[in-house]
Amino acid sequence: MDGSMGNKSGSMAGGRVALIVAGPVPQSVKVTLEPQFDLFVLPRPDAGLVTREMAGAARGAAVMGGAGAPFIAALPRLEIISSLGVGYDKVDIDVALSQNIVVTYTPDVLNEEVADAAIGLLLNTVRELPRAEAFLREGRWLEGAFPLTRGTLRGRKVGIYGLGRIGQAIARRLEAFGVAISYHNRKPVPDVPWHWEPTLLGLAHSVDTLVCVVPGGPGTAHAVNAEILSALGTNGVLINIGRGSTVDEAALAHALRRGVILAAGLDVFEHEPRVPAELLDLPNACLLPHVGSSTIHTRQLMGELVARNLVNWFSEGRAVTPIPECAGSR
Repeated sequence: MDGSMGNKSGSMAGGRVALIVAGPVPQSVKVTLEPQFDLFVLPRPDAGLVTREMAGAARGAAVMGGAGAPFIAALPRLEIISSLGVGYDKVDIDVALSQNIVVTYTPDVLNEEVADAAIGLLLNTVRELPRAEAFLREGRWLEGAFPLTRGTLRGRKVGIYGLGRIGQAIARRLEAFGVAISYHNRKPVPDVPWHWEPTLLGLAHSVDTLVCVVPGGPGTAHAVNAEILSALGTNGVLINIGRGSTVDEAALAHALRRGVILAAGLDVFEHEPRVPAELLDLPNACLLPHVGSSTIHTRQLMGELVARNLVNWFSEGRAVTPIPECAGSR
């Protein structure tokens, strides 16, 4: 897809362009866009909330939480969807591309923040730090010391499933811990020092700690299944900071309950914000509410990029950070 203007007029000359702002996008998005655009604000990207006035006017959308086919169909004048986040699996890309709609995302600006969160989640999971804090707060330290943890980073072999920008930032941090690092991508990543495994199963067999950083979608759905978890072994640790759909949560709960693996740390879930009760009940599962990039600093940067994509599109006819499928749009 060529994301240049084509037969659509992107100039703001001759009147203000109308945009939809849908979902919990940072306030900075609205502040940046309001002086230049007419905004329709929705609590979520839901086709049922789109009025006739919105449908007839809106030419762009800033969204957090995706943009499904019904939402896109409800906005027939749509030219661009500016999505907040590095993952865009909740945007119906096929429908967008079929209608020559450019889709953008917010890569790079969140890499370091998410990598920090991944390391924190790994430490919390292996060393059981949240449980230790609860032990202290409950006054149980007065009764005796917190039990020694089975888990440690010492001597671990860490495999990264998805060595993209965030995966590489995680790997660089892990080097400081003195652990062995390898990874699985469809193809080897050039100019990195870490060992490539051609299959995910091969990676799981060769490590005892698996960090998932891959995007969602059919190609990664339940890729981490019972076989992968078994391959990690009884000292195995799973960390998922990518997309919840990557992990078969029922298989994971079974593996944690039966001691197939030692522990798991999850920041993402398949049906957010709902978390399976069988995971909530497990003491060897460290669970976070999808906070990988959730700092004021980083969300501000992400919001600025969401707004910049829209401003550039309607002033210059090109997006700043189009998704890879929209080749030629920058």
